[in-house]
Amino acid sequence: MLLDTASLYFRAYFGVPESVRAPDGTPVNAVRGLLDFIARLVQDHRPDALVACMDFDWRPQWRVELIPSYKAHRVAEEAAEGPDTEEVPDTLSPQVPVIDEVLDALGIARVGAEGYEADDVIGTLTRRADGPVDIVTGDRDLFQLVDDARAVRVLYPVKGMGNLTVMDEAALHEKYGVDGPRYAELALLRGDPSDGLPGVPGIGEKTAAKLLTAHGDLAGVLAAAADPGSKLTPAQRRRLEEARPYLAVAPRVVRVADDVPLPGFESALPAAPRDPRALESLAVRWGLGGSLERLRTVLGG
Repeated sequence: MLLDTASLYFRAYFGVPESVRAPDGTPVNAVRGLLDFIARLVQDHRPDALVACMDFDWRPQWRVELIPSYKAHRVAEEAAEGPDTEEVPDTLSPQVPVIDEVLDALGIARVGAEGYEADDVIGTLTRRADGPVDIVTGDRDLFQLVDDARAVRVLYPVKGMGNLTVMDEAALHEKYGVDGPRYAELALLRGDPSDGLPGVPGIGEKTAAKLLTAHGDLAGVLAAAADPGSKLTPAQRRRLEEARPYLAVAPRVVRVADDVPLPGFESALPAAPRDPRALESLAVRWGLGGSLERLRTVLGG
């Protein structure tokens, strides 16, 4: 089981009231919510291994160089010439180091790589896996990894962790009309404002799915655009031709990397905390109470 950790703690932050606080008054709703999420996931799905995949670089420069608008709207200037930072709620940012410390003390693998997003870590671990993989994320980008032949599916939270939509190939075809590998191409044709991807103007999700179904893949769609005898409408042909510079680089930006150099780690579920003393100190300092105890109980079981 691979966790898109930032996606899950964002959901926890917005799903658990900010009135959930540590003894000193600091909000810990994201921390406790994430611990409850993980406890529910382990209890319901009993994975053999669990990895919390991390964003060590949420906006890699190599992606920005290809498409400068990539996640640009999420960037805020700290000062006139200050570093770029992702805009996150002020009361969430201080909780992220606490999440890191608690996962480490528990012994839950926390894996990231410099210059890469958590999606890329997930893509790499999925490719390396020699058995079924469940990817837990609220990010549709990872639908591209769905592969029935390798038993790779996405568990997509609808509300909390108690209501997960299982995205396998049948679910992808039903909702989007494409399979996993074609989902990335659908996304880049359609565009994604949340990631700063412009897409091809005038080609929405349904049209993109129809074009990919009719022509096989993005290369086939572009070949049809260049073929005067194809059945594309004049408007579609013109828009695709005008978008060729974008379409030449977008696949590398949108596709999840699967060759990320990763450190060694132990992914087996910890039956007991790796550092009980540190975990106890964190539990007291941050008032993690029942959330931590529930997770420890599930892991111990």
